[in-house]
Parts: sequence; structure tokens; C-alpha cells
Amino acid sequence: MSNYEIGVTMFGGVLAMLALRVPVAVAMLVAGGLGYAAILGWGPLLANLKTLTFSRFSNYNLSIIPLFLLMGEFATKSGMSAALFRCARAYLGHRPGGLAMATIGGCAAFGALCGSSIATAATMSHVAGPEMRRNGYSGALTTGTLAGGGTLGILIPPSVILVIYALYTEQSIGALFVAAIVPGLMAVAGYMAVIWIYVKLAPASAPTVERFGWRVRWQETRTVWPAALVFFIVVGGIYNGWFSPTEAAAIGAVAVGLLGIIGGTIRMKEFGEAITGTAITTAFIFLILLGAELFSSALALTRMPAELSAQIVALDVPPLAVVVLILCVYIVLGCVLESLAMVLLTLPIFIPVILALDLGMSEAETMIWLGILILIAVELGMISPPFGLNLFVINAMAKDVPMGTTYRGVAGFCISDILRMALLVAFPGLTLWLTGVS
Repeated sequence: MSNYEIGVTMFGGVLAMLALRVPVAVAMLVAGGLGYAAILGWGPLLANLKTLTFSRFSNYNLSIIPLFLLMGEFATKSGMSAALFRCARAYLGHRPGGLAMATIGGCAAFGALCGSSIATAATMSHVAGPEMRRNGYSGALTTGTLAGGGTLGILIPPSVILVIYALYTEQSIGALFVAAIVPGLMAVAGYMAVIWIYVKLAPASAPTVERFGWRVRWQETRTVWPAALVFFIVVGGIYNGWFSPTEAAAIGAVAVGLLGIIGGTIRMKEFGEAITGTAITTAFIFLILLGAELFSSALALTRMPAELSAQIVALDVPPLAVVVLILCVYIVLGCVLESLAMVLLTLPIFIPVILALDLGMSEAETMIWLGILILIAVELGMISPPFGLNLFVINAMAKDVPMGTTYRGVAGFCISDILRMALLVAFPGLTLWLTGVS
């Protein structure tokens, strides 16, 4: 068997193990280890594992991951999601489809503190879902809005997946966070437009609710301005160079934790649960990172990514067509794989392909632009019928809504994502203009 065939077999083996419900970290460790041993032998594999583990986990930048995870845990335990939704409802709730729009606003604001798609969708389902159903909103609009809004969790910075992408591609974490701001705002605007159109076409799906006065709006605003301040300090501090992304993560975690403690929503029990949850998730992510590192090393030995890049360049097809094809692969994989695992599994193959194309941008610009596009494609896959993972999370919480109804409700949000992705592919400047990268 040639090295190229070993590479193809490794990738196919990982997918087969994932289909058999083998944990992704174990699948990549097994495939990467067997592939490495098949090329160099068991002795070099064991020697490589010794140095690979230390070199990966001694990276100071990895400390940003548990810090952002802790910030998200504190935000969840402190009940900020409910306060953010109530504030958005006070301003938007009386408008046609206003509760659904408020849900999108709440998801975006909570995503800025949480950084997880599924966590954002699940948390807001408990907060906004019952409120929409109680006010007569249709099952399709309710579940579709929650599924779509949940995807904002990893797009609105800070995002754990963007951190890992930045570390893997050796790009600036701050630049990727800043690059996600405009696409994130476009997502919020696009989702609200979808709700507005939906309600225009089906007015009965979103009955009008009471209008709140400015006194109530001010009261609700006062409850969320500290969380908003934390977001602007974290992202603004990174953008303006006041502190590094790791320092920003530490400041954010401490600030959100203090807000919960001062507000009385985080007590010893919640504090302990937040620490434990962060430790478990961090261990899970780090084990995936180790598996991805070994898998990537073995793939590099096979030279499969380099040969695949050469074959694609030899086809003489437009570079943007290759980018679109790769994004389509991510959308399909996003239906069946967890987002972090999918990104780490495919980057060793797709990054060399993209870098071999002439896209008219520097390597740094290309990597940042591609990272945002991959993030959107992954999240589109997670809400795409029939297998989108977010759809099952939402539907499990809204047991009275048939899955077919959820599929119909999320269709408009999928179309919005496709249009936004097309704009970002056609006009990379929308992603790059705030970054200052060249």
C-alpha cells in the first residue's frame, strides 16, 4: 500500500469509527497511530507520542480555552440568558414577530459570553421557547428561531472554535475575533429579516404581545449593561491591543463570575459546577487536540494533502469553485459531526488545498477569511434538515412540535446563511476590513 493510499485509508477509517459512535478523539488517535506506524514503525510512533504530547500541551496560548469556557459556564449559571432575553423583549416584543426577534438578540448577546452553539440553543430554549409558545407563536417559528439563533453562539466572538482554528493555522486569535464581528452582525440582521418575512406571510404564527414603556425598558437595560460592558472590554481590548486574547479571556471569566456572585445567582454550588464543567469540557477538547495532532502528523507523512492539492490545481478550475466545494463538504459533514471534531479532522486536508490556490490574497488574509467561512458552513450544517444536530437539541426540548414542523421553521434561516456565505465568498473585504491584516 502506497503512502497516499494509507492517507486515504486513515481518513476513511476515522469516518467509519465515528459512524460506529467511537469518540472522535479515540478515532483520530487510533487512525493516526496506525497510519504513523505503518509508515515509520512502532518505535518512531512511541517516540513521537512522547514529544508530541508535551509540545502540544505546553503551548501557553491553549490556556485561553479553559478561560473562555469558564466565562461561558459562569454566564450560564448566573442566569444572564434570561436577563438578556427580557431586555430584548422589552424593546422588540410588541413588534410583529418581536419575541422571535428578541430571541435572536438574546442568542447573539449570550453567544458573546458563552461561545458554544449547542449551549446557546439549549439555554435560550429554556428561556425564550416557553415565552413564545405561551404567547401563541407557532411551533415552526419558535423552534426554527431557536435553532437558527443558537448558531450565533460560536460566530459572535469570543469563540472557542475560532481559538482552536487560530492555533492550528498559526493566525492571530484577535484578528479572527475581529473578522467575525461583521459576519456576526450580518447574521443577526439576516435572521431578523427572515422572521419579518415569515410573519408577513403567516401573521397568525406570531400574535402581537403587549408593548412595554420606557420605564420597564430602562429597568431591563440596567440588568444587562454589566454583561454588555464585559463583552466590549474583552473584544474591544483585543482589538485595541490593550491586552492579549489570553488576558482578555481571564478578565472576562473573572468579571462574569463576579457579576454572578454579586448578583446572588452564583453560590458555592453553582461555582463548583462551573469549575467542574469547565474542567470536563477542557479535558475533552484537549484530548481531541492530541488526536488531531497525531492524525495530522501521520497525514503529513503520507503526503496525501500535498498530492491532493497538486491534483486539484492541475484541474484548472476557478479557485472560488474549489472554495465553494469545500464549504459544501463542511455543510454536509456538519449534519452528522460535532463542529470542533469536524474542523480538526478536515483542516489537515483542506488547508494545503486552499493555500495552493491563487485567491489574490496574502496567506494571512486567506486563512482568516476561510476560518469565518468554515465556521458559517459548519453552523449551517448543524441546522440543515434532516440531520442537523441543533435541530434535534431543540426538538428534544419542544416535545409538542413535530420534527417536520421544525424543518419548515428553520428553512428560512438556512437560506439566510447561504446568502450571507455567498456574499462573504464574493466580497472577502466584508470579513477582512476590520482586521487590518495584509
